[in-house]
Amino acid sequence: MADGGRQGRKAMAETTPPRRKNQRRGPSLLGSRIARLIFASNLAGLAILIVGAMVLNEMRAGFVVSKKQDLIAQAQVFSGLLSDDATTPEPALNPEAARLAIARLNLPERVRARIYTPTGEMVADSYFLSDMVDVAALPPLREPGWIARTGRDLSEWAGEVFGVFSPRRSSEALRTQTFEEEFRVAALGEQAASQRFSDRGLRVISVSMPIQRVSAVVGVLVVEGSDIDEIIRAERVALVPFVGVAVLMAFVTSILLTIGIARPMRRLAIAADRIRAGSSARMDIPQLTRRTDEIGDLATSLQGMTEALIERIEANEQFAADVAHELKNPLTSIRSAVETLERVQDPDAAARLRAVIASDVKRLDRLITDISNASRLEAEMTRLPSETIDIARFVRDVVHTYEGLSDNAQAVHVAFTDATLGARLLVRGREGPLGQVLRNLVDNARSFSRPGSKVEVRLEQTNDGPRTIARILVEDAGPGIPADKVETIFNRFYTDRPKGTAFGNNSGLGLSIVKQIVATHRGQVWAENRPEGGARFTVDLPAI
Repeated sequence: MADGGRQGRKAMAETTPPRRKNQRRGPSLLGSRIARLIFASNLAGLAILIVGAMVLNEMRAGFVVSKKQDLIAQAQVFSGLLSDDATTPEPALNPEAARLAIARLNLPERVRARIYTPTGEMVADSYFLSDMVDVAALPPLREPGWIARTGRDLSEWAGEVFGVFSPRRSSEALRTQTFEEEFRVAALGEQAASQRFSDRGLRVISVSMPIQRVSAVVGVLVVEGSDIDEIIRAERVALVPFVGVAVLMAFVTSILLTIGIARPMRRLAIAADRIRAGSSARMDIPQLTRRTDEIGDLATSLQGMTEALIERIEANEQFAADVAHELKNPLTSIRSAVETLERVQDPDAAARLRAVIASDVKRLDRLITDISNASRLEAEMTRLPSETIDIARFVRDVVHTYEGLSDNAQAVHVAFTDATLGARLLVRGREGPLGQVLRNLVDNARSFSRPGSKVEVRLEQTNDGPRTIARILVEDAGPGIPADKVETIFNRFYTDRPKGTAFGNNSGLGLSIVKQIVATHRGQVWAENRPEGGARFTVDLPAI
């Protein structure tokens, strides 16, 4: 029968439609979806940081406006000084005074001032007239470093992609005009400000201010600043080391998370595949079960589930072997009786043989019925939903079903005692199987009890550390249990009946079913002898 069970499982596996291919991807990091999610989640925020640092929209607009205001303020001061030097009574620009004024101006770096006549002739240029001379040793010529080159390339890339620092893009903060357009506006007596780009592609913020004597325009002062791009580029380059460190840290943390999460999950899946394929009988993953995090909990749960499944399969195989052995006994007896009956001439002997055959058939029928019930038990335990049970009410209702059997003075009486002192004990379980536990224990106790004696069912509340336990005790006044059989009596098909008991009325599955149901409810059951005589069966169920 055991071999037949294995062949049946093999046949079922062969006829089962094939599942999707469950081949694991290679060991590459990006081959794991979890790894990709880890990298994506880590790099998403970093990408936002990089883009924000490179774009700097608000900073660029603020720089342009601030630079414009600064240049206008300087131009107003310079034009006021120059207008005071204009000649009278015919207003005209004094070129010598203009050049001296430009030479004395303390202009910021990268700011250039020029003076033009109303006709467009340049009179003075601070670039050529400034007397500020810096003396410093020339640094050694060398190529820009990797960080500088990277920062410059990223800056240019950001300008090209996002269009915010591109030299040929206009800005919303300041209108783009040519120098000639701006000069014509200032020559007419109006202040003009614009932006344009030099031959080298640098952004230039320009302010043209008319130099007026009373209402006559005697010249035009043009003040230009071209340091905005360099300021922003320097800030970008300064950000490159921090961005690089952030990228490195994101990459390292992604790898660590992948090693700590994705790889263990892959190992669990591969171990499960080996068990499913039959190449391994156990899920041997000690490195994962020793972990103290959720991965360790999952590995421990999977290992426990696999071991429980394998134990159940082995138990089913053993059950099939036990069934085959138990069925052979009555079948052998029937065959022997039938063969003997054919040769017997004595009517009395023939009647005894027919009685043996009838008894064996009855025993066989009971065995098949009990085996069928035991086989369905596991499926029913899985199918039936768990519910909250008031254990005192439940035990009282089961014991109440025996009251009609106790009217006869020679009958075995069944009594219930609630020793919980009114406490309401609740357990999670299935009423049908738990009722079978109680009935099997009471029926077993009644079968060993003397006529007119009593079977007592008692409910107690006890504690197992922090847990509350609902304890059910079934006691009889029978002969008790042999000391060496208190564990064996829970084995399948074990029977040890007193003399005079009708043969074949017990299959030996009752207590085995009790043990199986109690274990499924995370409880315990054991047997012992009472000091005053008789047997006691104890069932402990965890309360909620």
